[in-house]
Amino acid sequence: MNNVVLAAEGAYNPVLPVVSEIVLALIVFAILFFVVRKFVVPSFEKTFADRTQAIEGGLAEAETKQAEADQRLAELEKQLGDARHEAARIREEAREQGAQIVAEMRQQAQTEHARILDQGKAQIEAERQQAVTQLRAEVGTLATGLAGRIVGESLDDDARQSRVVERFLADLENDGGRVN
Repeated sequence: MNNVVLAAEGAYNPVLPVVSEIVLALIVFAILFFVVRKFVVPSFEKTFADRTQAIEGGLAEAETKQAEADQRLAELEKQLGDARHEAARIREEAREQGAQIVAEMRQQAQTEHARILDQGKAQIEAERQQAVTQLRAEVGTLATGLAGRIVGESLDDDARQSRVVERFLADLENDGGRVN
């Protein structure tokens, strides 16, 4: 209403504000500023501080967890490397044991081969000796019978028969060694 009165008087300037309104606005602004600064700003600052602290704590915790994870990863990689070395060592030992077993089996086979060969030779020699003995006995019997026919008398006497057989065999051996 003041504006209307001033406008009627003609002294009212619309560009210049009214001083009483400016003072009243400054007083209301100061009261609002004081209330906001006193009650609202501290709660905002407390909220911001809490959030900042939570974020920084979360970051610190995340860094701690990351460091622990890196340490655990390093331990696991070390364990994996150790396991790989152990596996390589075990494979090498198995390879060496396999080679040793093969060498032992070859040695056993060679020993068994030599034993079988010696046994076979001994058996052949025994059979040869038996055949020679049997052949001598048969040759002796045939020679005695033949000599008895040639001489015309019986050679039933063992001593005489033995001498004739021995002489006959000695003659055969000296003539070419056909009986052996």
